[in-house]
Amino acid sequence: MKIYVGNLPFDVTEDELTAEFGAYGKVESVAIPADKFSGRPRGFAFVEMASKSEAEAAITGLSGKTLKDRTIVVNESRPRADNRGGGAYGDRKSGGYGSGGYGGGRGGRSGGSRQRRY
Repeated sequence: MKIYVGNLPFDVTEDELTAEFGAYGKVESVAIPADKFSGRPRGFAFVEMASKSEAEAAITGLSGKTLKDRTIVVNESRPRADNRGGGAYGDRKSGGYGSGGYGGGRGGRSGGSRQRRY
């Protein structure tokens, strides 16, 4: 079972999380996502436990615990809602050709106010 661990100190290591969760059962894996631009940890992690009962014990035992002066949040990991947006062609809420970028008002003039030459 996969567990979400939030509000982590940025300097926490996979070994430290394995030790914390290992007190409640067998830890299958630990993943600490890093920011793709800075490479710095993002302040949360996913811990996978061998069984559901061990995971529930870890959630109960560690939720609200202080780790390196930060109160961590521990709960069951839920599937990620795919709300990352579709860019210009996805759901047409933002981006695209009609709203701003390439749409109307080229050349510095807007709409129907053409300049006349006499």
